[in-house]
Amino acid sequence: MLRGRYYVVVVLVFCWLLSSMDVVKASAALGDAGEGSGKASKQSANVSSGNGLAVMSGKTGAQQLEQAAEALYGYVLEGDVMKVRQETEAISKIFVSSSFEGMTSVEGINALSGVIMDLKATVAGAKINPQQWEAAAAKLRLAANSLNHPRQPIWLQYYKLIREDLNAMEQSAVANDLAGWKTALERLQGRYDNIRPAVIVSRQPEVVNAFDSWLSYAAGIPSSSQKVERARLLEIVSYGQDAVRVMFGKEKDEPALSLPLASQEFGIWGGLAASFIIAALAYVAYRKYRGQNQNWKPIP
Repeated sequence: MLRGRYYVVVVLVFCWLLSSMDVVKASAALGDAGEGSGKASKQSANVSSGNGLAVMSGKTGAQQLEQAAEALYGYVLEGDVMKVRQETEAISKIFVSSSFEGMTSVEGINALSGVIMDLKATVAGAKINPQQWEAAAAKLRLAANSLNHPRQPIWLQYYKLIREDLNAMEQSAVANDLAGWKTALERLQGRYDNIRPAVIVSRQPEVVNAFDSWLSYAAGIPSSSQKVERARLLEIVSYGQDAVRVMFGKEKDEPALSLPLASQEFGIWGGLAASFIIAALAYVAYRKYRGQNQNWKPIP
């Protein structure tokens, strides 16, 4: 009886040992598999990052795009062809791997894409043209800056130059000089072409369309079959000035000698207070004038 129990105990212990060995082997296999999958996933993540497939946030992408555009512009000025081409490819990857939704309009994204495509085509040309390279790099630099700094972009600095061109057009209109009109307009057109992608990135489409329409109409004046009167030319320039003010976010010029209006937050009481002050000053001036007349009576 005891011997039977002994055999039973031995068999149970042997089975327990076998099961323990299987568990250890299974755990080791799972550990190796987990480590292998971890390495594989890490490698795949690195590959994804290296290929530029990981999508970046809009702000991060805008910052990297502006930094790359600044570096590219510097390489273009230095004439470093190899670095220009390398940076161009890096810019293309940044744009593809970034999501700018909510930072600009669909038109703005298309404008950015168009600038990058033009840059790649210019850089890939068989013949190196420094002027074309610099123009393409400058457009991208302004557009990338406009995306990253929509409230204070660099292209706003062109306001003074474009106003000078409009003033030249106005002078040509006064003299009814269509040749001078055409020269000033072509100069304005060239400057606007440099900033147009940047303007599209940070302004509403209707603002850009309004100025584009005016520019197209003004450009057709010199070739018009009918003579345009001086008053009509001045009116066209006035429309252009208004469109430029809206595009650059400038308020309409106020008369230099006009009295400041009372602020709306003070309402009628502010107006009454201003009227009282003006009346008091007028009374003091009158008393002073009257006193001077009394002191300086003619001698009989």
